Amino acid sequence: MNWSQLLKPYRFEKNSAEGLSTRSEFDKDFDRVVFSSAFRHLQDKTQVIPLPENDFVHTRLTHSLEVSSVGRSLGRLVGEKLIEKYPELKNQISSYEIGSIVAAACLAHDIGNPPFGHSGEKAISEYFLNGRGKIFELEINDEKKWNDFINFEGNANGFKIITNYSGNSRGLHLTYPTLAAFTKYPKEGLPKYKSDCVSEKKYGVFQSEKKYFNDVAEKLGLKKVNANEHLHYYRHPLAFLVEAADDICYSIIDFEDGLNLHLIDFSYAEKYLIPFVEKFDEAKFIKMNQEEQIAFLRANAINKLTSEVAEIFWTNEEKILNAEFDKALLDESIFKDQIKKIKKVSLEKVYKSRQVVEIEAAGFEVIAGLLHLCIQSVNHKYESSLNSDLKFYQSEKIVELIPEQFVGDNKIPSKELYVRILKICEFIAGMTDTYAINFYRMLKGIELTQ
Repeated sequence: MNWSQLLKPYRFEKNSAEGLSTRSEFDKDFDRVVFSSAFRHLQDKTQVIPLPENDFVHTRLTHSLEVSSVGRSLGRLVGEKLIEKYPELKNQISSYEIGSIVAAACLAHDIGNPPFGHSGEKAISEYFLNGRGKIFELEINDEKKWNDFINFEGNANGFKIITNYSGNSRGLHLTYPTLAAFTKYPKEGLPKYKSDCVSEKKYGVFQSEKKYFNDVAEKLGLKKVNANEHLHYYRHPLAFLVEAADDICYSIIDFEDGLNLHLIDFSYAEKYLIPFVEKFDEAKFIKMNQEEQIAFLRANAINKLTSEVAEIFWTNEEKILNAEFDKALLDESIFKDQIKKIKKVSLEKVYKSRQVVEIEAAGFEVIAGLLHLCIQSVNHKYESSLNSDLKFYQSEKIVELIPEQFVGDNKIPSKELYVRILKICEFIAGMTDTYAINFYRMLKGIELTQ
């Protein structure tokens, strides 16, 4: 792989609205994510604490903004050294623009995640694996397509959202470098590989978007892992920075949320965060109130890790470029054992707290119920389009409530079951926590709108 090709601002198609000439192509990517409805929905999606009533708690939106901020810094730090090492890049791109690529990809990194946190992915998968959705397996009759449902992946759903070019498209038309940096797992769901490679932990592309990612990979010169028919590439180098920005933020900031909600005792902050402070002034520290102390320690931890990760990337830059490095950058940190301890405390005190588990458990019922009613309704709509004598009155009403993009052009569902179901999965995954609950209550007749 070579940087000049990896950073070329290709797009699937040019958008007619060119915008202000002062913006680079990668600034436009950032702005398109900011103004998208899918990004706005993140303001009411669980990061860790579901349906928070406390202003301290991060949502997917605030988390994504913070990840983007860290990602921009990482991109610029790396970009400065790239341009110094490869002077031919000076006429093509600036370190500022490299920062913009990483920032835009970071901003979108959670855009495909369902409501109710990571349990939302498990709830969708469970519906098809062991729930009422299991009946569709024989009709779909395709192992790879079926895997998209029984191992539903928010990363792949995110790629679907930002590259949704079929029908009445609402795709964001992002540049290829941003799309590739966004894709931390540049592979389809199957086959699964028994590997220590971090890019193979999950998958990042549904069967429906394979041709789009293949086009991105070929144009940017990403290297294939194997010369076979499966979609499986080595990462775009900037994807390592996107992953690191996310890792830094959720490790430290989820811990901060636990501290502010008093789910984690403050003694853990002193034990695990003070070592990140290079010149710790205890006299100044004890004059702060506890909220200020937590913010001070969090800021120092993020700053220290950001600087270190940029150095780790640069130390391994040639290996990364030659597809000889496939580890999480933060796993190479001198603080990796400390971070593991922080994550362990967050897992035990926050992720497994009663208020989190209760909402996650209820979310399984909400998501399964929505999937059943919406898939059934769209399937009934398809059947009645083939035979006008068939009448499904409740299903007709439910389809009227589903936006056209998640049914089909002119509300005519696709003849392919896989496409019909995947559209409904995208519809439900795109819901906010509150909307999912309210829509479920309404469809079940538990609560009617005034």
